[in-house]
Amino acid sequence: MTVMTDRPHMLSEEFEALARIGAREIEGLRLEFIDGVIRSKAMPDGDHGRIIQWLTRICIQHQPELWLHQGMGIKAQEYRTGRAIPDAVLAHEDAFVGQGDWADPEPILMAVEVTSWDSDTHRRDHVEKPRAYAQTGIPVYLLIDRAKCEVSVYSQPNGRRYESVHIVPYGSDIILPEPVGITLQTEPLKDWVR
Repeated sequence: MTVMTDRPHMLSEEFEALARIGAREIEGLRLEFIDGVIRSKAMPDGDHGRIIQWLTRICIQHQPELWLHQGMGIKAQEYRTGRAIPDAVLAHEDAFVGQGDWADPEPILMAVEVTSWDSDTHRRDHVEKPRAYAQTGIPVYLLIDRAKCEVSVYSQPNGRRYESVHIVPYGSDIILPEPVGITLQTEPLKDWVR
């Protein structure tokens, strides 16, 4: 679902109120606000969840003080005017204690998206999210694309976009650069595709 507003700009506070009402009224509804457009975020399926579990285990093994926080709403884009819900974010285990529904992204080391099977997943995960996360200054964006059977690692945000993008097919190793500093062996991802 995509909602366009007639007004030139919706305020982030107005979006937050709308998202709270939607979540209260419709079970499982998760709304994002990127580039002035409201979109619903698909509910994850079992394979999607398994991929996040796999990644969580790897991150904890390499850096036990960090956690892969799932479903965390963050303030995104320039001036923190957008609102995004990455599938997971890597940050210190206490990074979001005391924060509300839309957290400050400052402590995030990596944002993670696993593609869904909805019609706008390419635009959202390959175009809008990398731009929003780069504008936010998130050091690493990991995209696991189940349709293409590829893993993309975006790094070196310059405030507008990521300057470095590395893409490998499932089965190849890929480095998650500092501040993450992990090499992913992506062979297991082959088990969680349709």
